[in-house]
Amino acid sequence: MTINLSTAVVESREQRLGTIIAWDGAASDLSKESAYARGSCEAGCGGQRLCELSGPFTQGSVCSEQMVECQAGNVREAVLIQHSPIGCGAGQVIYNSIYRNGLAMRKLPVENLHMISTNLQEGDMIFGGIEKLEQSIRDAWERHHPKAIFIATSCATGIIGDDVESVAKKLETEIGIPVVPLHCEGFKSKHWSTGFDATQHGIMRQIVRKKPKKRQDDLVNVICLWGSDVFTPMLKELGLRVNYVVDLATVGELEQLSEAAATVGFCYTLASYLAAGLEQEFGVPEVKAPQPYGFAGTDAWLRELARVTHREEQAEAYIAKEHARIAPRLAELREQLKGIKGYVATGSAYAHGLIAVLRELGVEVNGSLVFHHDPIYDSHDPRQDSLAHLVDHYGEVPSFTVSNRQQYQFFGLLQRVNPDFIIIRHNGLAPLASRLGIPAAPLGDEHHALGYQGIINLGETILEILAHKKFHQDLAAHVKLPYKKEWLDLKEPFALVKKANSLDAERL
Repeated sequence: MTINLSTAVVESREQRLGTIIAWDGAASDLSKESAYARGSCEAGCGGQRLCELSGPFTQGSVCSEQMVECQAGNVREAVLIQHSPIGCGAGQVIYNSIYRNGLAMRKLPVENLHMISTNLQEGDMIFGGIEKLEQSIRDAWERHHPKAIFIATSCATGIIGDDVESVAKKLETEIGIPVVPLHCEGFKSKHWSTGFDATQHGIMRQIVRKKPKKRQDDLVNVICLWGSDVFTPMLKELGLRVNYVVDLATVGELEQLSEAAATVGFCYTLASYLAAGLEQEFGVPEVKAPQPYGFAGTDAWLRELARVTHREEQAEAYIAKEHARIAPRLAELREQLKGIKGYVATGSAYAHGLIAVLRELGVEVNGSLVFHHDPIYDSHDPRQDSLAHLVDHYGEVPSFTVSNRQQYQFFGLLQRVNPDFIIIRHNGLAPLASRLGIPAAPLGDEHHALGYQGIINLGETILEILAHKKFHQDLAAHVKLPYKKEWLDLKEPFALVKKANSLDAERL
């Protein structure tokens, strides 16, 4: 792994990891073609490049800047300045709601986000927006007196070439707190997950304490979003404390990232860059194990965390206790869910974990949609190959699709496997499923299915949504889908993609 903190610009996922946003086939085939834990790449592409389907258009997605909104914008005691037109700040409304709910779930003081837009206009696109940025930084300081200010760039500022770094350095000296530029122009990366890396890059460069005051041997960095506090009781069993980052963390909690005994995460899509960087730059070991979903993943994850923190005996006692505790209820759930088919449509590594939990519950999973695929993570350690772990421990997923949240493809993907329910995190896909008579479980709390209790949580959630299936069936009988009959009759969700690729081949 090589993370370069000498520059303010993070390397995109496509460059660093070979991230793709379009692929279709079986999960085992994707794992083999990724050439990660499966040996060398037959195509001679270095094991980090996959042949990616190229579509004619994108119907809907989000961008790197929006992920900076939900990361840097969720840091307490800080202000995020979006150096952009006002439209880029539209996400502030929903993220404010999520931020407040997250604070409430963690039993922290509830407050609103502190975000400012520089509101670039047509004239600024011609003459530059540096003066507006300087004024916004001073306004942020005078209004909120934060302990750090983050600056999110945008497509607009990338096009006009504003020197954001020079402004940040000038104002940092003037007001005496970190002013952190986060380069997250949406057009620089095909997938929004690069925005996670941009935020984490800036935090490691300018917020994390370069010389730790002390090593805290019982402190573990947990990289997550705004989910409920499930890690504290889990890690307490091993005599460990939790340092939640990045969302909902204070600036002080980010500063102490370099003092922890280890770093873990709930999803390698989110955690990969920061965890690897903390190990490389600050000597904080990243726990290299499968994600903590299902028995196989959670057992391995706990044992590796225990090995790194020298708490093996406590871990074995906790594992045995939890296996015994959930066994009776798990047996009941397996009986109740017998013959049920599920479908997972979420981010990449998170989907791998959720499918594992569904298989633990005895739910049939013949298909899944992931929004991107990273052939490798920043540690380059095969123990973190979450897709290989899924295939090896829980079997094949025949219809495994990578697609960047494209609504027009989702109809065909669901028709392939006809599930009884879907699991999602991004609610924009749920209405289409409802129109097909399929209920959805929107996991707003990303920790809901994590660990041993997560198996039970997810099983009970599935029973709850299946109890309302008749409502969705009635809805399907009385609504019309927003697509032409010709498209609905097609059996191939990637028909437009393959046609475009065929035409390109003919031109060559």
